[in-house]
Amino acid sequence: MKKLGALLTLVLAAGLLGLPSSAQAAGVARLDGVAVHLHRGTTQVVTVNRTKGYHARVVLWRKQRGSWHRVATAKDGRIGYGGLVARTKRKQGSGTTPLGTFGLTSAFGTHAKKKGWRLGYWKIKNGDYWVEDNGSRYYNRYRNKRQGGFRWRLPAGNVNGSERLKDYPRQYEYAIVTSFNSGQVRHRGAGIFLHVNGRGATAGCVSAPRWFLRQVMTRLRPGLHPVIAVGR
Repeated sequence: MKKLGALLTLVLAAGLLGLPSSAQAAGVARLDGVAVHLHRGTTQVVTVNRTKGYHARVVLWRKQRGSWHRVATAKDGRIGYGGLVARTKRKQGSGTTPLGTFGLTSAFGTHAKKKGWRLGYWKIKNGDYWVEDNGSRYYNRYRNKRQGGFRWRLPAGNVNGSERLKDYPRQYEYAIVTSFNSGQVRHRGAGIFLHVNGRGATAGCVSAPRWFLRQVMTRLRPGLHPVIAVGR
């Protein structure tokens, strides 16, 4: 019974972090003041440390020979206009960025996939959306309008309006999908990415300068189990 209880605790913890239940906890590291909930095999981390208002310092880390090393630091990162909030209390449309550690699972953008990009990747095409329709089985998933299954005609300002990816050519030139709300809890929010800076705050994503995203796209390796950790 004790073993079963420990297993259930692990499964629940993995679900809350938005990581597969097969991932096993490997402790907590504090990098640039941010608590990172590590999992077995994680040797790449992006930390997000809010500095003032919607501004943040975003750092890419790599663990080598038992020690964590900074690979790249962007001092002019951004978070949501609504500030930071516990991941379980986040609400769709609030403009808040969820606190916690999340997997970096795949990527998309406006370019063809380049040699050296190892994450799963797709180039944005006409009709591509990120589904934010709370009535859809594809909530918090990529979907093309030709595939159906969500109300793509609803305007973005509608509570069930989805995000047309081509509307953001600057921000989504390079974008990396996080595992936040991978369990598709309705009204919690969808489309929390790491992407290129726009003109100001994000709507809940984390953003960083274009040069930083280019480095991250080139360096991330799925086999190194990369995560992003958002702190205060």
